[in-house]
Amino acid sequence: MSHASTKPIRKYDVIVLGAGAAGLMCAAIAGQRGRSVALLDHGSLPGRKILISGGGRCNFTNLYCEPNRFLSENPHFAKSALALYTQQHFLELVHRYNIPYHEKTLGQMFCDHSAHAILNLLLEECLSGRVEHVTDAHGICVEKNSAGFRIESAKGEFECESLVVATGGLSIPKLGATALGYELAKQFGMSVVEPRPALVPLLLGGKEAGWTELAGVSTLVRVSTPTAKTTFVEKLLVTHRGLSGPAVLQISSYWRAGQPVHVDFAPDRELLRPLLGARRDAAILRTALREHFPQRLADHLANVAAPTGWSNSAIEAGERNLHHWPLHPAGTEGFVKAEVTAGGVDTRHLQARTMEARDVPGLFFIGEVVDVTGHLGGFNFQWAWSSAVAAGRAV
Repeated sequence: MSHASTKPIRKYDVIVLGAGAAGLMCAAIAGQRGRSVALLDHGSLPGRKILISGGGRCNFTNLYCEPNRFLSENPHFAKSALALYTQQHFLELVHRYNIPYHEKTLGQMFCDHSAHAILNLLLEECLSGRVEHVTDAHGICVEKNSAGFRIESAKGEFECESLVVATGGLSIPKLGATALGYELAKQFGMSVVEPRPALVPLLLGGKEAGWTELAGVSTLVRVSTPTAKTTFVEKLLVTHRGLSGPAVLQISSYWRAGQPVHVDFAPDRELLRPLLGARRDAAILRTALREHFPQRLADHLANVAAPTGWSNSAIEAGERNLHHWPLHPAGTEGFVKAEVTAGGVDTRHLQARTMEARDVPGLFFIGEVVDVTGHLGGFNFQWAWSSAVAAGRAV
């Protein structure tokens, strides 16, 4: 770290790196406790990911926010923070600001109008905590010193007792995502669970490339992978590159390269067994499938999943196949299209109640940078709020 700057070092009790959902919330909570807080971000505008979330309406929490809706190498880690600051607590804050909202499906809470309402709420909360915003703070470097931490950036030098890293993951790089949080964790001797795209469309190729000719077709399915301990019953959407839709985004967080994704095309329904007493041929099969699926999908399944014959046992085997159809993704659409990043700072290095580093007093990691990743539907925002409050009350 260079020491050439002639500007005085600006000193604060707390510095938060990253002005996204978690960083804004944490800065506000700390500031309202009477701490002097600076919020540093390398971007020019706060909360950019908030503004594009939920189609611009911000799916800000979920009514059914339970620890089993989160992935982590330590599935118990998130419990403390989620219990400390629940979805009901955030809804109370939304009520206080008279923000109109609605439940979409499956407990997903959205703004009626615009995600700007949630960002404005957070900015107002920061204002009441006298938080100082420092934007365009490029080239952030951190070192430990006797006072706590020293930060150097394009906007000058800073010192603080407590440093909160809320720099997010690698998803959506055009919004400014960087690996800074992971680099800081490693700098201070902490391990990082390899980051990977999550809540992301999957690609199909090779023998399964023909599926992409159904681009635009959507149907309700149940999806699973060999290693996931959960399944999802939601819509699958075929794209010109592969698979998307809520079901696929959900299972993508669990999927690993080389694994199949198993699709049950008719959750809790029978498709082919009605053929057992009827005339049996390809035309009847197509007609039966068209009763359940969009025509293009029905015709495709009639081709790729046709029974090997028309005996009772062949039709029953065909029925089983349609409830456990393997697709073999060639990959994902990557961080460019991923809603969040799975993996991150290993939770073994953090105290679950405060998000403080076990071996580096005064250093905290919150939000997406941590190895806690929620399902689709407002869970990642709730993790941002909960982990931010845990740290904000501790700094």
